[in-house]
Order: sequence, then structure tokens, then C-alpha cells
Amino acid sequence: MSIALVLGLGNIGPKYVGTRHNLGFEVVAAVARELEATPLPSRPNYESVLVSPDESRSDPLILALPTTLMNRSGWAVADLLDEMTLEPLRMLVVSDDVNLPLGALRFRAGGSNGGHNGLASIIEQLGTEEFPRLRLGIGPAVDKEDMAAFVLSRFSEKELPEVERMVAKAAKAVIFAVMHRLEKAMSQFNHYPALPE
Repeated sequence: MSIALVLGLGNIGPKYVGTRHNLGFEVVAAVARELEATPLPSRPNYESVLVSPDESRSDPLILALPTTLMNRSGWAVADLLDEMTLEPLRMLVVSDDVNLPLGALRFRAGGSNGGHNGLASIIEQLGTEEFPRLRLGIGPAVDKEDMAAFVLSRFSEKELPEVERMVAKAAKAVIFAVMHRLEKAMSQFNHYPALPE
């Protein structure tokens, strides 16, 4: 089943720009630039852009960012899927993941929220874990006792080159998944193991 909607997870607002938790936003913005997307009218719970069909895609593609803050991302997703009359299986969610090492990418066809509040909100609102996602490694957490502070922190100068490479590669991975289906994207891009417990 082809992907018709790509949703990046993050928090809206200047104070969140550049934080680990906003990588989903950064990747979707990079995809939008690469595919020369056209802005659509803002909605109460999300902002979105349109990628028109071309020779590689017969259907339009919507790229969206929730404006609800991370913990209420599910509200935006419910609105989007309802408005687009889409099944969750045709949505790809892009999010950060503390359980993967910095720079790692991993596609999954479904599964639990993995401790991610944005994914938890989506699963709660949709009543299903069965939707594709691309996980972006930001681990390991420096202080597992204060995970909120870690995910809302910014990357160090030393980490930034790896983050830039990851965002660029993730944007290519999203475009590949849209063009070639999720299964091919998984075999092409899933090469990193999870961090040890």
C-alpha cells in the first residue's frame, strides 16, 4: 500500500527549534524542499504542504507537521486521516528515538510507542499501532532519569555533523519509501542495531 501522508513529529515554537525531539520536523521540512512542495492553508491542529504527482508518483503526497505540541500529536493525526479519508497504513510518521544510536535510521511497519509521547498520543487516538514509522536515532540518553530534559536538549557541536548527515539521509529514505513502498525502504535503510539496555 503506497504512502500518501508523511507526518513529522516535533514541537512548534522557537524554543524547540534544533532540539532532539524536533528531528521529525527537520526531516519533513527537508523532504518538502527536495520535492518542491506547495504550502496548503493552515488548519487548527496542523500545517501541511502538497507534493503534486509526477512521473514517479501517480498520487499526490501530503507532508504535515502537528501544531498541537508533541503530547497531543494524535489529535492532528486523527484530523488529517479523517480529512484525507486515509487508513493509518498509508501514513508514515517520522520521529526521534532514544533507543537508537545517534545517526541510525530504522523503518518499522508498526509496533509500540517505545516510550515516545508523540507516538503514544497517535496510538491512543487511532486505537491502533499499525502505521509505518521512520525512527531517527538520538541516543544514548545521557541521563535516563530525566528523559524529558534530554529529548528537549540541543545537540552538541560535536554531534551536529552526524545530525546533518542523518537528516539528509532520512529525507532520502522518506522519498525512497514513498516511491518504492515500505518493504524496500526497510531493506535499503535498516542497518543499525538498537542500543543495549
